[in-house]
Amino acid sequence: MRENHPSGLGLAMIGMAALFLAGFFLLVIFGAQSFRNTASGRGQNMDTRDLLAYLATVAKANDRAGAVTLRSDETMGDVLVIADGDSGYATHLFCYGGALLEDYTRLGGELSPERAARIAATQRFELSFSGGLIEIVTDAGRVLIHPRSGGEAA
Repeated sequence: MRENHPSGLGLAMIGMAALFLAGFFLLVIFGAQSFRNTASGRGQNMDTRDLLAYLATVAKANDRAGAVTLRSDETMGDVLVIADGDSGYATHLFCYGGALLEDYTRLGGELSPERAARIAATQRFELSFSGGLIEIVTDAGRVLIHPRSGGEAA
């Protein structure tokens, strides 16, 4: 008659199954963490690109002769002014209180941060005009715009 002796084969199978299960859980945990980090970085990159793309788009939207100008305001600092055709109104972009603001008001009129639309958070909004290019620098980076109208600094 045959006797049942405990063999190490059953324990080895359980050990290998536990090892594969532990490996699977580690793979899921590290994969999820990697995905979260990648998605977070992508979100920050998209926010940066959104602000710079917005500035380029708004500057080119009404790009007619003499429409894009740069001016300096005593209170607001650098202001990008984009005239709205012959209406006498313009979009004014400026930085105030840690945010980029857009104020649609009369050309040469008083800027009002209270009624302006908040575009994005930024501490920096620097404008320069050189060689037919407008350079806009924000916390998100810099964008160069070549206005068809030629642009001008006031």
